[in-house]
Amino acid sequence: MEVKIGVQNAPREIVIESSQSADEVESAVADALGGKAQLLSLTDEQGRRVLVPADRLAYVEIGEPSVRKVGFGAL
Repeated sequence: MEVKIGVQNAPREIVIESSQSADEVESAVADALGGKAQLLSLTDEQGRRVLVPADRLAYVEIGEPSVRKVGFGAL
């Protein structure tokens, strides 16, 4: 699923494709904003970790789970 993270004082947003569920991402964001964690930590599909300081989060947009299409059919 696609996750977009807005960071304060940064001109561009961070966009990652994560294999985590929407509930896992939401709980990680809630922990970061609630003070339980100082960093928002998410893992993308290649296993790389993205760490954002919780006090610099502007917004987090959680997209729909992506379904991979196979074939050459007409759209």
